[in-house]
Amino acid sequence: MKTALKLQLDEARLMVRAALLKAQDINVLETICITDEGGFPLVMERMDGARVTGPQIAWNKAFTAAGHKRSTHLFNTAPSGPALPGNEAFGIQWSFEGKFAVFVGGFPIVVNGEVVGGVGLSGGNGEQDTACGLAALQALKDALAASGHDVMVQADIKK
Repeated sequence: MKTALKLQLDEARLMVRAALLKAQDINVLETICITDEGGFPLVMERMDGARVTGPQIAWNKAFTAAGHKRSTHLFNTAPSGPALPGNEAFGIQWSFEGKFAVFVGGFPIVVNGEVVGGVGLSGGNGEQDTACGLAALQALKDALAASGHDVMVQADIKK
C-alpha cells in the first residue's frame, strides 16, 4: 500500500491567484485550470475579457498534463515529439473525445516526484502561458517548502 499526496483546494486556489497575478503583470488575459491527478478540475478562473474558448482549452491542457505526466508542448517538440507526424503517438490529440492537448500551456504538478495534478492555461502565446504556469508552480513550491515537500518548477516536465 502506498500513501498518496493529494492536491487540496486551498493549494489550487493559491496557484490560480499566482497565475492571475503573473497574467496581469505581463498584460495578458488568461484562463487558468488546476486539476487533480485524474485531470478533473479543482479550480478554474477566466479573467474578465478572456476568450470564451479558454476554459475548455485550459482544462484540456491540465487534463493532458496530469494524465500523461508531461508538459503538453513536449508532444510536438521537434524532432522527437511523439505526436509529430511519423512518430509513435501521431494522432493522440484525437483521444479522449478531443480533450488531449498537444501544444504549449499544460504542466503536470509534481510534488516529491509524484504527479498530483495539472495546470492548464489559455489566452496568451506560448511564452505567456508558460510564464503564468511557472508562476503557479512556483507559488505551490513556496507554500509547501516549510513542510518539506518539493515541487518541480520548470517548463519541460516529463515524469
